[in-house]
Amino acid sequence: MSPYDPSAYPPFAVTVDLVVLTVRRHALCALVVRRGEPPFQGRWALPGGFVRAEEDLAAAAARELAEETGLCAHDPSSPAPANGAHLEQLATYGDPQRDPRMRVVSVAHLVLAPDLPAPRAGGDANSARWAPVEDLLGQENGFARADEQQGPLAFDHALILADGVERARSKIEYSSLATAFCPPEFTVGELRRVYEAVWGVALDPRNFHRKVTGTPGFLVPAGGTTTRQGGRPAQLFRAGGATLLNPPMLRPEV
Repeated sequence: MSPYDPSAYPPFAVTVDLVVLTVRRHALCALVVRRGEPPFQGRWALPGGFVRAEEDLAAAAARELAEETGLCAHDPSSPAPANGAHLEQLATYGDPQRDPRMRVVSVAHLVLAPDLPAPRAGGDANSARWAPVEDLLGQENGFARADEQQGPLAFDHALILADGVERARSKIEYSSLATAFCPPEFTVGELRRVYEAVWGVALDPRNFHRKVTGTPGFLVPAGGTTTRQGGRPAQLFRAGGATLLNPPMLRPEV
């Protein structure tokens, strides 16, 4: 092996950014934090941070997830723990100008979990909140609370968020990923509201019920009922063993 001189190559850093999605009040929401330090101090951004020297990418994403939300990442092929969340790698972003400090490559991850509580700020973030995705990505990617001046998300986070939302919208068509937004036992109506929130469309309840209960391995009866949604008792289901849906749940054209 020929001699290798690391100083012959320009240094650069690696970060992980998290697109954390949940459904709150029947709306698809993403976690954003307000940066407490430069660059983009005071601007809203996706949670994330630098990868430590001893970490691999999955460990760094799981650490940031735990620090920002208190959630534990889990293997999507196994049942989620009580405080678990679906975590998968989304994409890599390496535009040389994406960070004014230095060359920074970010490996973004998508996180899905049901009805997450109010977030807590940590690290260099001085506040954190859930915001509807349509607000974050609307109005030419400008976002602000009522008492703030509107501005775009920091770095290239609007692009990363848009990619994460599209990944979620696409994957619930052909996989059982929509159940990651639901509690361990849920009704068909609750699952339908997940699809409606993620896709941003209204679905026919009877047609949806027929499709999801008729798709092999998608749902299995949990053996109970609930009235938590009001009205008559509704049957409870759990996620089945299928990871791919056949036939798929295709989004309506809008």
